[in-house]
Amino acid sequence: MLLTRVRLGAAVVDGTGRASGVFGYSPALVRVHTTVGVITLLCWVVALVTGRREIALVVLAGWWLLAIVGLLLLARWLPSHAKHSEDKKGDAWGSGAGLSLLGHVGMVLGVCYFTFVTLTDRL
Repeated sequence: MLLTRVRLGAAVVDGTGRASGVFGYSPALVRVHTTVGVITLLCWVVALVTGRREIALVVLAGWWLLAIVGLLLLARWLPSHAKHSEDKKGDAWGSGAGLSLLGHVGMVLGVCYFTFVTLTDRL
């Protein structure tokens, strides 16, 4: 979540919604991604420390929201074949979408595991 904020931070500041890829995105998605991520992580730590399954079940909604918003941000790498689309911009964090793909798909897999652990009462 922090990596997405750092990679897309300049576009959020100037409000263009254009960064690494060629497909536009809403800067509000980055804000939601960061806010939900921080709150969810803190609440998940509380759930793990206290061992309360009820808290973990509520926090799962935050994990899923974080994963879905992350996948929406990952869609910025989809090529836009529109007549007036921008060219791809360089990305100092890696070449292309590899690092974003690894982080966001990894997060979805992690959320699936968190869901399994919580629903099977193995917390």
